[in-house]
Amino acid sequence: MHDSHGQSNNYGTKQAFEAGPEIRSSNTYMIVKNERSKRAILAALGDTELQKILDATMFNSKSVGQIIRDTEIPHTAAYRKIGWLLEEKLLVVDKIDITEDGKKSSLFRTVLKSFNIKYEYNNVIIEAEQNFDTLKKITERFFSLDS
Repeated sequence: MHDSHGQSNNYGTKQAFEAGPEIRSSNTYMIVKNERSKRAILAALGDTELQKILDATMFNSKSVGQIIRDTEIPHTAAYRKIGWLLEEKLLVVDKIDITEDGKKSSLFRTVLKSFNIKYEYNNVIIEAEQNFDTLKKITERFFSLDS
């Protein structure tokens, strides 16, 4: 594929997110290449309640109850939308807390922190900034499984 300037690009590959060489304000941006991921990001940004959930979980991991209190989204909608964000990999279970009475509570966190969206003839280009706190924890958890 070629962009509007005649330069080759890889926006049609199957890989969901790939770190790009572009660095802004010492933060790494990735080019989102997977079409399903692009549609998910655009859908999330087009839905006020999904935006509220992403905003609420950007800097701190939160339970569904905390998300509902912070966003004032109705319970049923919150559970459905959190499920959708998990399915689309825009939200992850950051950790699981066990309460004093033995109940488990999942805490959620966003995977991506910010987006830049550009549309060029028949092509949506999305740059996404990784939420490094979340990615670091996921990586640490993955590598700790070897121990």
